[in-house]
Amino acid sequence: MKTFVDCVPCMIRQTLDAVRIATDDAAVHEAVLREVLSEVSRMRFDESPAKMGQKIHRLIRQASGNADPYREIKRKFNLFALQLYPALVSRIEMADDSFETAVRLSIAGNIIDPGAVSNVGQDLIRQTIEEVMHQPLDRSAVSELRAAVADAGEILYIADNAGEIVFDSLLIRQMPRERVTVMVKGSPIINDATMDDAEMVGLASMVGIISSGSDAPGIILDECSPEAREKIERADLIIAKGQGNYETLSDLDKNIFFLLKAKCPVIARDIGCEIGSTVIVRRKPLPQATVGLRKGGD
Repeated sequence: MKTFVDCVPCMIRQTLDAVRIATDDAAVHEAVLREVLSEVSRMRFDESPAKMGQKIHRLIRQASGNADPYREIKRKFNLFALQLYPALVSRIEMADDSFETAVRLSIAGNIIDPGAVSNVGQDLIRQTIEEVMHQPLDRSAVSELRAAVADAGEILYIADNAGEIVFDSLLIRQMPRERVTVMVKGSPIINDATMDDAEMVGLASMVGIISSGSDAPGIILDECSPEAREKIERADLIIAKGQGNYETLSDLDKNIFFLLKAKCPVIARDIGCEIGSTVIVRRKPLPQATVGLRKGGD
């Protein structure tokens, strides 16, 4: 997905939110903002918004000297999600359709996104869980996902945020776990899940975990490690969580399902849904195309 002019105000808001988390130094806030404004004025709109997001957060980490500004936020969301976990497992076990319920709860976890939603807290997470359980959801897409999981030899589950990965584990429990690998970020970027988060919440003891090898807020293929690119190439089915992964992988020529809350008007417009929708989007390989990775300009 390319960048739109409407993305620019959000980039500036995210810059201020993130740099204020990274440091209390007002001089750093101003310096980072000025540098980001300069970078935005030169950025390419044919690239994913995640490309600029990566630059912004690298600038913030460098200017503040804080290598992981969201470390404590991630820890708190992981712990809160783990507190909810037993009740959510029970909810799935009691449901008429455990797979659909697990899909809904996985998507509900996507609200844990302080990069897109500034006021994420425990009340909003609880509220979102209840809303998602009753919101419209494309049940034909759920059926397609269920069938794709059953048919796939190798399943790659691309995670999004810390805390959210606990909700993801609910859906992964409904899958043949010996065929599932979860991909997390290679190093800290916003509150995205890393290997440390996967280990903290016990996901690493459930399935295989692989790092993207990148600090991009999404999956920028050119920056992923060879191992990560090979895993993406080999996967029969990819399940990608969240807006950042949609931004960077929506043109991927693979069998891929995007699961997310549409929190951004630009992404909602691109998908064709209302803001706040609970969304499953499927992308299929192009007919008669060589299955592989498509990169912009190729």
